[in-house]
Formats: sequence, C-alpha cells, structure tokens
Amino acid sequence: LAAEVAHAAATRVAQFGTANEFGDWNTVHHTFTYANAVHQSARRTDAVELYRGVFDAALNVYLDRFLNTPPTPIPEPGANETGRDAAAILEDLLETFDREGAVNEAGRLVAEYFDCGGDPARLKRTLGHGLLREDAGFHTLQNLEAAFRQFDLVANAAESTTGTDRDLEHRRRVPLIATARYMAAHFPTRRQAEQTFTIAARLNRGEAIHDE
Repeated sequence: LAAEVAHAAATRVAQFGTANEFGDWNTVHHTFTYANAVHQSARRTDAVELYRGVFDAALNVYLDRFLNTPPTPIPEPGANETGRDAAAILEDLLETFDREGAVNEAGRLVAEYFDCGGDPARLKRTLGHGLLREDAGFHTLQNLEAAFRQFDLVANAAESTTGTDRDLEHRRRVPLIATARYMAAHFPTRRQAEQTFTIAARLNRGEAIHDE
C-alpha cells in the first residue's frame, strides 16, 4: 500500500502542469518525499501505527489532484524510440538544465533514453551530475534521492505483482521522469557552489588563492 501511494505521489510530480504557479512545485514535491519516507519506514517495520502516515500521504495525493488539471502526459514506453545514441540524449538532458522552462523536454528526454535502451545507472549519474553543478537546495537533493529510491524498489516490487512487463516499465520510469522535470523547473541556478569547491580543492593542494 505504501508503495502504491509513493508511486501515485511521484506521478503527481511527473504530471505537474507548467501553467500552475511556480511555488506549487513544492506542494507535489512535499507529498512525494513524504510518501517516499513513509514507504521506506514501512519496509523496516510492521507497526500498524505507521499506516496512519500512509493514509495521510494518500489524502495529500488526492488533495494535489488540481495541480494535474490537465495532467501533463507521461510518455508511454516505446513512444519515443528514436534510435538515437543514448549518450547524445544524456547530453541533451544536461542542456535542458542550462535554460529556463525546459520542464517537459526534460521529461521527454528521460523517456526517450529508456526507449533507446539506455543504461539507467548512467541516467542516474547524469542527473546527479546535473544536480551537483547547481546551487541546489535541500528540496532538490531530497527530490532526487526519493526518485532514486523509488526507481530502485520497482525491481523488488515486480516479484509480487501481477502486472505486465509494460506496466512495470511505465512504473519504473515515473520517478526519474518526475525528478528530471522538477530539476528542470529549478535550474539553472547561479552555480556559485562550483567556485567554492574549486577554492577548497586549491587550498587542499596548498595553492595560494590571493596573490599579495
């Protein structure tokens, strides 16, 4: 049950309409990360009391429905099978983080990457790279972590499901499509953190930062 609610919450992010107010991204984000946290807790204990959290998350998913009106379509598996090189798709994905408003394109590129047989591990590394070069706040870090968790759990859930392979393929894509769209909505930032990392690396090597 907790897994189903977490999937529904991820779908809210994946289908978030860009016509909504920008601040409403946080509404679906908070529901998704909360549902993910409850799901992770449910995997660690059989305490019945925990399902109050599942119920709370489910209610929030329901209340967030107006932010999916109309819902942004999630590409069906196979709909973006272009035959392109997977590495080129990842480069295009990073480029969407270089400009404002490329939310839907980021989601489409993730779907295309899967359709073209791309390695999910490389996609996750690219998303992580895109995150680390920005001045990312806690919410973006939290969103990516939740998406990775939910993606990785699909394989375990598949052992007890009666769904078709196509259903499972769609299900595993949703968290990464969701987080790519969320990241694209919040990028680019001023990218000042890289300068901080560079200074720290130079100091670690014993280099002088300021010439006297």
